[in-house]
Amino acid sequence: MPQTKINIVDSIMGSGKTSWAIQHMNDVDSERRFIYITPFLSEVERVKSSVTNRNFKDPLNTGKGKLDNLKKLIIDEHDIVSTHALFQTADEEIIELLKVSNYTLILDEVMNVIEEFPLKKDDFKLLINTNMVYVEEKTGVIRWNEDSAYQHTKYNEIKVLSKTKNLIFFENTVLFWSFPVSVFKAFKEIYILTYLFQAQEQKYYYDMYRLKYEYKAVQKIGRKYVLVNHADKTPYNKQLLKSHINIYEGKLNDIGADKYSLSKSWYEKEKNKALVTKTKKNLYSYFRNNVKTPTPLNMWTCFKDHIPKLKGKGYTKGFVAHNARATNDFKDKVSLAYVVNRFMHPYKYKFFNSRGVEVNEEMYALSELIQWIWRSRIREGKPINLYIPSNRMRTLLKRYLESDF
Repeated sequence: MPQTKINIVDSIMGSGKTSWAIQHMNDVDSERRFIYITPFLSEVERVKSSVTNRNFKDPLNTGKGKLDNLKKLIIDEHDIVSTHALFQTADEEIIELLKVSNYTLILDEVMNVIEEFPLKKDDFKLLINTNMVYVEEKTGVIRWNEDSAYQHTKYNEIKVLSKTKNLIFFENTVLFWSFPVSVFKAFKEIYILTYLFQAQEQKYYYDMYRLKYEYKAVQKIGRKYVLVNHADKTPYNKQLLKSHINIYEGKLNDIGADKYSLSKSWYEKEKNKALVTKTKKNLYSYFRNNVKTPTPLNMWTCFKDHIPKLKGKGYTKGFVAHNARATNDFKDKVSLAYVVNRFMHPYKYKFFNSRGVEVNEEMYALSELIQWIWRSRIREGKPINLYIPSNRMRTLLKRYLESDF
């Protein structure tokens, strides 16, 4: 099969990536077919109502589940819009249908393409010892044994996933789920709408599987959005951006002085219990005494497991997940608190490195931070207040604001 053309539309949030995609789908020949994948159901409705020259369908559960309906929509050659969550369940039949179809994929924001698979060690030992599965020596890929005596068990999910070669055993410890790369290879063309792709897991995943891609950028010329070579894009106005971000500087930052302060492992260490309590007090003080904004205008984040330890009066309801992307639901938020210090999961880091893929942890952390900040009203060019107690994360943001990329 010919190489799928993969276009990384890498432009800052609010630059018009989604607007370009809607314009593109409205303009191109009606014989072309699109699958548009977005993180949010609200964006599904936006695409359906905005692309007026096409009749987009979203998969529905008509009795056999949404995945079954997705297959029917592909067979009937409809333009399709759906969510990351459904797309991630693509199976062998989906791949074969896409191979014989003429679809272009537009992926709004990168997906979770590598995740730790929740299977207990004893369950995995049982699968191995009963010869239900085996591990390919060179790749670590888990394969289902079609000749074993046990074909109808509670491990049917393992059986299904192994057929697309997306379960990987790593270092005799961790079982990873990997999105089947054959899905990406089945499309004629792909557009990925994102920012700072070079720092994201999907980029490392593409490099691991040696998929080629080209960088593009969106620019607005007159009333039209156009794609240009990334190197030819108009530079972002970082000075204007910098003037809109009021970064807190003061004693509330002392809690994050060390390199690993406020990281996931820092929160989980028993010896830091008192420091976590201090972090909660800092959050309250920042919103109550420093910025003094009304509760509905406040936005904060931490690692999900630690919400109960950090929530407090005046900001609890403004929680936004630290990995939030591609949503405008919080575009009215004025005062932000980012009390996490992002690192890639250690096993993911080792996994990519073991495949010869170099991970830039600083750029990864910066990318995650910027995506979160841009959920607020800064995406509309309005000023915000920002509390980032982690010295490492705060320094990464300041360097970015002084850079030319």
